[in-house]
Amino acid sequence: MPLYKRITINPATNVLIWKIEESFDELNEGIELTDVCRERVVGMKSDIHRRGFLSVRHLLAQEGYTDRDLYYDDLGKPHLRDGKYISITHSFSFSGIIVSDREVGIDIEMQREKILLIAHKFTPIEEYRTLANNDALIRKLTIVWGAKEAVYKLYAQPKVSFLQHINITDFDFDDHRTTGKITFNGHTSWYEFEFLEFEGFTCVYTLRKVETPA
Repeated sequence: MPLYKRITINPATNVLIWKIEESFDELNEGIELTDVCRERVVGMKSDIHRRGFLSVRHLLAQEGYTDRDLYYDDLGKPHLRDGKYISITHSFSFSGIIVSDREVGIDIEMQREKILLIAHKFTPIEEYRTLANNDALIRKLTIVWGAKEAVYKLYAQPKVSFLQHINITDFDFDDHRTTGKITFNGHTSWYEFEFLEFEGFTCVYTLRKVETPA
């Protein structure tokens, strides 16, 4: 399947999502990988991980990039050689990227009941007990988890705790947006988030909030 969704946030920022329905061989067509990345793909034991990896290269191509334009720093954060910012995500049958001239982060998560068992590890679960039913709770927690994953990718600093250092402002589902902050090592930084839900998945992406002069 070609590109599943493109979202233009502003003239310099695009979100692209791919629905992975092709075989590995189909995705491999027309994609030239570096030797290092080719070895990575060969070493992957999971077919869905291999196909997810290649689907991201198709998303890069949509924005005019090749595998050689992408590199990772010592913390595992992806970068583009032209100086633009990028974040990458992959979850089961979907992958996504966000490219911008500002620092960004993106995460796609499948909405699963399993999140109820781990919620206490990343957010004060009692804040959401007023939700009408389990489905609503799973949806909200998945958005919160996705937001924290996205901003963690953007921030890219060791020892940042989802529970202790990252706070996501509560929101209504119909808002499709919220804010959040990271308070770490005596410094607080604010972020804007937008989210969308599709086919049982949640995508959250974030940009560092532009500070306005006092």
